[in-house]
Amino acid sequence: MKGLVYHLADLLAGTGLDQPWLGVLTYAALVAFTALLAWAAYLVCDKILVPLAMRFAARTAVGWDDLLFNPHSLRAACRIVPAVVVWQQLPAVFWRAPDVQEVLVRATGIYITVMSMLLGISLVDSFKSYEDKRHLALQQYYHTFCGVLKILVIFLAVIVMVAIAIGRSPLTLIAGLGATSAILMLVFKDTISGLVAGIRLTSNDMLHRGDWITVPKADINGIVEDITLTTVKVRNFDNTILTITPQTLVDDSFQNWIGMRQGEGRRVKRKVYFDFRSIRPVDEARRELLLTRYGFREDEIAPGAVNMTLFRQYVERWLASRDEVNTAMLFMVRQLEATNTGLPLEFYFFLKQKEWKPYEHLLAGMMEYVYSIIPDFGLAVYQRYSDTQRP
Repeated sequence: MKGLVYHLADLLAGTGLDQPWLGVLTYAALVAFTALLAWAAYLVCDKILVPLAMRFAARTAVGWDDLLFNPHSLRAACRIVPAVVVWQQLPAVFWRAPDVQEVLVRATGIYITVMSMLLGISLVDSFKSYEDKRHLALQQYYHTFCGVLKILVIFLAVIVMVAIAIGRSPLTLIAGLGATSAILMLVFKDTISGLVAGIRLTSNDMLHRGDWITVPKADINGIVEDITLTTVKVRNFDNTILTITPQTLVDDSFQNWIGMRQGEGRRVKRKVYFDFRSIRPVDEARRELLLTRYGFREDEIAPGAVNMTLFRQYVERWLASRDEVNTAMLFMVRQLEATNTGLPLEFYFFLKQKEWKPYEHLLAGMMEYVYSIIPDFGLAVYQRYSDTQRP
């Protein structure tokens, strides 16, 4: 490069220009030549090497290189090449002006660092997209891990830029961070706690995108749309979007319905309170009704049989005959502890239908049938009346 400088100076000296103008034209010509060389290097990378890399990745059998050699990452790498060319030529161009050379070298180094940081972030995003196609149990773990990598890339880039600006070694600055670690911990407290909480959520397989969760304290009941280092975004079933921190989910309890959605049935647990005064042995007329209408056998209604006992037996038998009920799972009608508002019976079973709307309609229809047959057994549901409504 210095030979080119001397040759160019000899050519311009033949023009008869004075020495100050001769130096200015020499620098201008060298700067123009360096800019042209950098522009040519960018064109070679953008127009030749990028299409070749994309074509090569498309022809391979593996899928990771298609995401790694994506247009965004390759063009981010192309933006580094001209700066490297300029950085290498600066000492030869400004060898007579060391102060200008030092300033431009540092500015070019900062630019290369910024472009390298953007390239690193693009590569991390590419790996995150690759993991999005993998098993859902690992998806959010890699999502959090990629977030950590992006923070690390940005942190190292800032350290290098500061080191270039002040003319110090990056290792010296990193060693000196120990004295300011308390301040950094205070500044990045939320990020660090969110990172730890996010890792706990994902590594313990507690939460994934697409899960249905309920958080009573935060009034959340919906589907997880996104999980980052500091936030968990949930779309409620009323289409409102609520955002909470991972730390909130770790510190407090929340309900994840993934077990129900992956299981063989959705649970039904309903209580009905019966009036104590309606619980009595069946008389002959009631016995005949149960034999003819509800399929009881003679030996099943012994003398002194209580109507609530027969009601529990019939409902359990009816549940076992329903195709909508998963009889491989627990189902029963049990009596709970008596209260001052009546004697509660609990209907406990699992429906094969798990989708919300069909589940609710099916459950409502089954419970409505149970309510409708209660009078045939001589039972009455406890209901509080006002003085004017009391029968």
